[in-house]
Amino acid sequence: MGRFAGFAVTFKQMFKPRVTGFYPREKRPKPPRFHGRHVLNRYEDGMEKCIGCELCAGVCPAKCIYVRGADNPTDAPVSPGERYGFVYEINYLRCIHCDLCVEACPTEAITESKLFEFSFSNREDAIYTKRELVVDDEGRARRQPWELWLDESENDNNSEWMRATSSAGAAAYEGRVNWSGELGYGVRSPERGQSGIMRSASGMTAPDEPVVRVDEEAADEGSRN
Repeated sequence: MGRFAGFAVTFKQMFKPRVTGFYPREKRPKPPRFHGRHVLNRYEDGMEKCIGCELCAGVCPAKCIYVRGADNPTDAPVSPGERYGFVYEINYLRCIHCDLCVEACPTEAITESKLFEFSFSNREDAIYTKRELVVDDEGRARRQPWELWLDESENDNNSEWMRATSSAGAAAYEGRVNWSGELGYGVRSPERGQSGIMRSASGMTAPDEPVVRVDEEAADEGSRN
């Protein structure tokens, strides 16, 4: 009997439902803030959000981002500010998808999609330029031949990190809209936060106790000053 004891686990698994996935034809759902391939967003009027400040390149620990800013043309401005990202490159042979560039961006220009299935046959394809990174006229990522796009959610939720449940970890700010609209989507709704409350994208907050307490503390601090 001892010789068959090792097959006990095998026989038990034979009668259980199979959990094998048919990857890559089918993909498993990804977390809301999954770190994937970057995109450069545009405002609802079509202007680019990037102002060429180079903060993303400065904070990148892998030194994979290269940005050069330039003055906006007066006759045909590219972004609402005085400057825009004239050159923007990301070397994905170096990128570690830490998302520090997303946190450092002051205009929410760079965010990440949920796509991570992309490989390259040469080094040139691994360096994404503005031509590949800036979203199209519908606000969607420009798909490249070497990228495996199967699920639309990989593209539709590319700014999930910017719509975090709370600012700097303070749950009292949960649900407040502190981000601008995006081309093709407008002002997106906040995530569901720690308390499970979902508020509208209009910025209206429910009269729950934490938010009121923060407002009162801010008012008291202002009166003392």
